[in-house]
Amino acid sequence: MSHLIYTCPMATDRDSVLEAAVGVLSRRPTAHLDEIARAAGISRATLHRIFPGREALIREVGAHSLRKVAGALDTAAVEEGDAQSALRRLVDAVVPDAALCAFIAGESQLYDDPEINELWEIQDARVRALFLRGQQEGVFRIELSAGWLSEAFFDLVAGVGWAVQDGRLAPRDSAFSLAELFLGGALRRTETP
Repeated sequence: MSHLIYTCPMATDRDSVLEAAVGVLSRRPTAHLDEIARAAGISRATLHRIFPGREALIREVGAHSLRKVAGALDTAAVEEGDAQSALRRLVDAVVPDAALCAFIAGESQLYDDPEINELWEIQDARVRALFLRGQQEGVFRIELSAGWLSEAFFDLVAGVGWAVQDGRLAPRDSAFSLAELFLGGALRRTETP
């Protein structure tokens, strides 16, 4: 029992440090560890005890971000129902963590990590499958590949993360703005007589 008491607060502290790191690193990828520690409300020594260096912190933030994306995909149940409704559910589920997508998009160090790439590929494959299903349903444009639709979607989510952080987009408007902008370009147009 005492082991659980010891590890639970540490997990919460670790998660809050990761969230603070995302807030700093998604806008300033070259931020110093001192800035990240300050944002987390801890000393640099404490940050170093949790993460033995910048590389370990970056990698863990990337893994944390991808776990959140996976959770959003699960929450949205993207494999269920019609594709357009599933995409709208995904928007609602992923937008609260849009800064995480901004971090993933902007952190080039992660591209060299095979485990992070594998985690990313799993999430991206689920989104590509959603767009492919939507194309087969006649909902999404077929002249745009499902891979490109997935990449464009995640890039827009990252853009929402940056815009909210910078105060250019109100958080309450972000899901609507993302869905309308993305679907405005992705939905298949029906011919009118």
